[in-house]
Amino acid sequence: MSTQVPTLELPEAQAVPERRSAGRSGLTGALAALAWLGAATVTRAWPSLDDWPHADTLFELELLLALLSIVIAWRVRRFATRSADAPELRASGGGWLAASPWLIALAVGVSGWEIVTAKLEWLPRPFFAPPEALIAVFFDDYARLASSVAHSFGLLSFGYTIGAVAGFVVGVSIGWSRAVGYWLHPVLRLIGPLPAVAWLPLAFFFFPSSFSASVFLIALASAFPVAVLTWSGVAGVNPAFYDVARTLGARPGFLILRVAIPAALPSVFVGLFMGLGASFSVLIVAEMMGVKAGLGWYLQWAQGWAAYSNMYAGLLVMALMCSGLITLLFRVRDRLLGWQKGLLKW
Repeated sequence: MSTQVPTLELPEAQAVPERRSAGRSGLTGALAALAWLGAATVTRAWPSLDDWPHADTLFELELLLALLSIVIAWRVRRFATRSADAPELRASGGGWLAASPWLIALAVGVSGWEIVTAKLEWLPRPFFAPPEALIAVFFDDYARLASSVAHSFGLLSFGYTIGAVAGFVVGVSIGWSRAVGYWLHPVLRLIGPLPAVAWLPLAFFFFPSSFSASVFLIALASAFPVAVLTWSGVAGVNPAFYDVARTLGARPGFLILRVAIPAALPSVFVGLFMGLGASFSVLIVAEMMGVKAGLGWYLQWAQGWAAYSNMYAGLLVMALMCSGLITLLFRVRDRLLGWQKGLLKW
């Protein structure tokens, strides 16, 4: 006599809620397309009170985003109608699912921005400009803006690298050696908490150029959190790890490079994140005070000429640059610390 074992179709049962969620997200994508079409209609059909350049560019960009929303809605609906694609939906469609609500919010925000500036001029000029003016900056002043980005990136990379390496070496030294900690710990506690910009007058006096002074200030701002977090990570390593390594014949160099530093890497990366954020603040202040190029200089230049559209464009580029660098640092962390991937969010 044969016994037939019933089977439970758990994957299909688990896929039903995901298909329903995908269906709602497909509807959200369709609403996003309608929102961007409405924004394009406002831009083209509602006459502006002034002749703003690049209005056609804004209209074309809004149509492109409407088309993108339609593609998102179609892609999500395609996944929703195929139960076997539930894992694929989670793997490939997550970004599509999350994009639709933001597309709606951006469309509403751009439409409102266009109405209160170009169409009705409720906000005073020149402090507030319509989206067309922001687009005009990227078309007409891209050379100066790109040069400022390149200069800021070079200055930040140079100063941050020096500060991160110096802070890492100091942190490992204090965490490993009591003798080094005896001499460096008081200095770190005295100098480290001071804002790096407080050293601005002395830096520009002692260093031969504004570039080298700015590098010093950025390095100082990034070195302190890296040193403190590295020191805490090394000091917090389980002593049993060292005992096991010594039992196997490990020398002090091996203990530092292969035991202490790998175990302290989670804390080191927290210090690197904090140092990167601090270095951005010092970068802008240093470029405003002495450096004749960079995003900080660009913001000051735009404010001096009352070119607030250029200032807003510089702020947008600066935000994208900061966010991109932090995201890149998180990718490096996830690659080196695979066992902690997703533990620290950004």
